[in-house]
Amino acid sequence: SAIQHALIQWYHQHQRVLPWRQPSVRRSAESMTHGQDSNTMAYAVWISEVMCQQTQISVVTDYFERWIAKWPTVQALAAAQLSDVHQAWAGLGYYSRATRLHEAAQYIVNQLDGSFPTVARLIFCWPPGVGPYTASAVASIVFAKRVGVVDGNVNRVLSRLGGIAVPLTQDAAKKWMWRQADTLADHAAPGQINQAMMELGALICTPKSPQCHACPLAEHC
Repeated sequence: SAIQHALIQWYHQHQRVLPWRQPSVRRSAESMTHGQDSNTMAYAVWISEVMCQQTQISVVTDYFERWIAKWPTVQALAAAQLSDVHQAWAGLGYYSRATRLHEAAQYIVNQLDGSFPTVARLIFCWPPGVGPYTASAVASIVFAKRVGVVDGNVNRVLSRLGGIAVPLTQDAAKKWMWRQADTLADHAAPGQINQAMMELGALICTPKSPQCHACPLAEHC
């Protein structure tokens, strides 16, 4: 669609340079098999997504690089001491996120033979504590599954595109958001679509003073 095309073009030109997007950490899903390369990429995406929850990306980047240097694989994280994990997390806040990462890493190693699930919405396939947003992000970005993601940034973009006036906390609004996100992600590059939506909400379609003049979707809004 025109919206998908505009998103991809804008993302290619304006995406931020982030350590979990670099070739040394992540390669395009199209060039991967579901082997060790994709599992390493899934691990990097998973760590970055959890770190970025409730924490600014500018703060996360250094933490992410130190984390990956210390525990480059899910197996390494699973074998770590929880006290060391908490120490590495110090300063990011919400220590329960670090605890859940450690527990989930052990679950993936012990129950899933060290391999990340490739599905998104079958949450029972994922470790306890991994919700639909994180599962969908990994599945779309790493395994090219055509599923959308909905976080605060995507919520804002979709609500403005659709002219949604009802509170976004209502169940009907939440379901509508996920349906719209899934429709957008029905594309050959679903991971790029999802990252473009998140990036657009973070950089352009901001809560206050959105830069509508610079938005690639302005004519559709």
